[in-house]
Amino acid sequence: MRVLSAQQVACEKSDRQLFSNINIELYSSQLLYVTGENGAGKTSLLRILVGLSVPSAGVVEINGHDIHKNVHDASEHLLYFGHKQGISQLLTPTENLKFWCQQHGVDKNDEAIHVILAELGLTGLEDIAVKNLSAGQQRRVTLAKLWLKTAATLWVLDEPFTALDVQLIAELEAKMTSFLKTGGAIIITSHQKLHIDYPLSNLHLDYSW
Repeated sequence: MRVLSAQQVACEKSDRQLFSNINIELYSSQLLYVTGENGAGKTSLLRILVGLSVPSAGVVEINGHDIHKNVHDASEHLLYFGHKQGISQLLTPTENLKFWCQQHGVDKNDEAIHVILAELGLTGLEDIAVKNLSAGQQRRVTLAKLWLKTAATLWVLDEPFTALDVQLIAELEAKMTSFLKTGGAIIITSHQKLHIDYPLSNLHLDYSW
C-alpha cells in the first residue's frame, strides 16, 4: 500500500532554492533515509512532508490525502518526531503524554504510560516536571510517543538519535525494525550511521548555492 507520495516538491528559503523536483513514492514496510550536508534542506523537506511547512511547488499526499489541503485525514496515521521536543517543560512526563494521547485519540491510561516510561529508563521520574530532567531524559519522554501511537502507519523522524545513549539508540533501532516488519513506513534523517538490519532507500539532497 502506498503510504506517501510527493510530486515535484520544491522549497525556497530567504530567496535561495533549497531543492526542487523532489519525487517520493513510499510504500508499506519501506525505509527512506534522507541525507545531505547541513543546510541542504533535510529538515525543511520533512516539515513539508508532514504538513508543517508549505512547499514553493509540488503536492504531498499521505494515505491518499493532500497533506496541505486535508491535514486532519492525512495526518491521522502519521507520527512526526522533530528537533523540538514537543512537550511542556511545566508538566510531568505522565501529564505530557496523557495530554498528547488525548490530542491524538490514543487510549492509554496512567498505568500504560508508566510501563512505557519504564521501558525508556524513566522509572521514578514519571511525576517530576520535565524542566527538571536532563536533555536525554526529555528526549526519552518525546520518544515515548512512538511506543504509544500504535495506529500510525508512517513515522517521519528528524535526527531521532540526538541526546540518546548507546543502549536507547539500539532500542529505538529495534523499535523501527519491528515497525517496518509489521507494515509501517519510515522516513528518517540522522547524522549518525544507521545500524538497522533492513533494506533502505536513500534520498540525497545536494547543497544549493
